[in-house]
Amino acid sequence: MIIRDFTDNDLYKFTTMNAIQKKFPKAEVVYQFINRGKTQFPEGFAQALRQEVDAMASLTLSDEAEAFIRRKCYYFDPVFIDLLKGYRFDPAEVRIEQNGGELSVEIAGLWYRTVLWEVPLMALISELYFKLTQQAANDFEPTILEKARRFAELGVILSEFGTRRRYSFEVQDRVVALFKDYPGLQFQGTSNVYLAMKYDQTPIGTHPHEWFMYHGAHFGYRKANEVAMENWVDVYEGDLGIALTDTYTTDNFFKSFNTKYAKLFDGVRWDSGDPLEFTDKVLNHYTKNRIDPKSKTVVYSDSLDLERVEQIHNYVNGRMRDAYGIGTFLTNDVGVKALNMVIKLIDVRPAGASNFVSAVKLSDVDGKHTGAPEEIELCLKMVK
Repeated sequence: MIIRDFTDNDLYKFTTMNAIQKKFPKAEVVYQFINRGKTQFPEGFAQALRQEVDAMASLTLSDEAEAFIRRKCYYFDPVFIDLLKGYRFDPAEVRIEQNGGELSVEIAGLWYRTVLWEVPLMALISELYFKLTQQAANDFEPTILEKARRFAELGVILSEFGTRRRYSFEVQDRVVALFKDYPGLQFQGTSNVYLAMKYDQTPIGTHPHEWFMYHGAHFGYRKANEVAMENWVDVYEGDLGIALTDTYTTDNFFKSFNTKYAKLFDGVRWDSGDPLEFTDKVLNHYTKNRIDPKSKTVVYSDSLDLERVEQIHNYVNGRMRDAYGIGTFLTNDVGVKALNMVIKLIDVRPAGASNFVSAVKLSDVDGKHTGAPEEIELCLKMVK
């Protein structure tokens, strides 16, 4: 069994689940696996994945995990933690098919329930692929220690964000273990709740693209960013205050990120496009709204490696607080080619709606738009 603990998942799935059950408890959704790298999966992969998914039905929130979440995740109320205690993964929500080397995975059901599938499913697909294709990891510890040394020298603040495309749980576990005690390294924690608990670190995360995507489908693309931020603030009252900017392009986001929200949120997250151009836009936006940029944080999180982090850190040059969420570069740099894949929200049905509505994610990179082509075209027209 690859996923062996209920909390072997990223924090943002739980924070989003909490917000969903408070704001949209009857909403239904459909997620889809998108194989961006066109990976060909070996014969029998779907059957092996089905067995792993079915096994997750036995996972429950342990007493240790409950105590940890109550202690570290102070923004969750007791009602939500009781919900987690009673939650069980339902494998019937996941459809898995394989045609030759083509893998098809779809998740459907109530949003507050199905939101927890994305991260463990991607971790399963990744680890299972390397097992079945017999691609062994190299001796990665010296490489990880060298990365820790370089990041410590740079003096950057960083967190580990690598659950979804990790080579294996064991590799991610070892990365967190080595980073947490490395001298001089400003390691803030991990997105993985189980590993944060194991090593008494802070679980890191706020909200994902799907939070904004749902709002776009429900309330319209012009209002999506504003309503999504307002609902997030209503649930968390200032906690978990890093806003994701690029669901409908960063330029569109800043139209909604007025002085009120720019002051309410602790900062923003960069996840696509040119990081230096993004930095300039953030600096200009805060300055225009009479906010000292040094009082705010930018979390950089898209395909980062040492060179990219050094370039960004030098460019920011102390003008804001810069932090880095680093994923595959830490948890799947072991001598194999990491899978290029995502699981995205594709359809939503708000409570009372008669039909499902397509969900769209734009990006600051044209080729990374997701959704039905006609809906993407409509969304692009609406957000200009």
